[in-house]
Amino acid sequence: MRNLIIDIGNTRTKTALFSGQEVLWEEDFGNLGQVASFVQKEKFDNAIMSSVKWDKGELKDVFQFDFLFLDFQTSLPIKNNYQSPQTLGLDRVAAAVGAWALAGKGPVLGIDLGTCITYEFVDPKDNYLGGGISPGLQMRLLAMHQQTAKLPLASISTEELSPELIGGDTLSCLKSGVYHGTKQELEGIIKEYQSSYKDLRVYICGGDAKFFESLTKDYIFVIPNLVLYGLNRILIYNVDKN
Repeated sequence: MRNLIIDIGNTRTKTALFSGQEVLWEEDFGNLGQVASFVQKEKFDNAIMSSVKWDKGELKDVFQFDFLFLDFQTSLPIKNNYQSPQTLGLDRVAAAVGAWALAGKGPVLGIDLGTCITYEFVDPKDNYLGGGISPGLQMRLLAMHQQTAKLPLASISTEELSPELIGGDTLSCLKSGVYHGTKQELEGIIKEYQSSYKDLRVYICGGDAKFFESLTKDYIFVIPNLVLYGLNRILIYNVDKN
């Protein structure tokens, strides 16, 4: 079974083709026209779309094939115990399912390092309970620049994956505080979950996951496109169900 996965974000659209649960390819696009042109050459059996920008009707005008549109009413392979499912970000749902699918069972924690850092927890009985949300790396740097009179806008690039702990000037101090503060947050929150769930497995994804590959251990894995895995697993569940 070949599954087409399309995840439409605010600025980029991530796509993948799966054969069962194996990734055949992944691509990243800037607009829907590019996606539509690319995927029309592909052969697939099923498709799923998740979008933070467009509704199902608008997407049907662009893509001339049937697809499952992810919303808060879509059936999931885990039980959603979130108290306000209508306000739950679909990328959070997909990250939770992706982590659970890769682990094979709960307890599992999915951490998405994007504009915000989101924590998604599935318990040992395969219940999604929620988690936490905090500012991402760039949001923290931007906040210090915008909410002070003189602090400059710093950025952490892929050329400096791990800024020095001791900053020697203002820019390097900003980078140090944000990077090492975020690292301590990640390690501390993982430890808190472990104190209650000894067999916890952790999957880290998102655009800033590359900065924290040093956290990888025998129970912590960095899977950049965890959301795509989750969407594929949701699609498989709904196809099998029907």
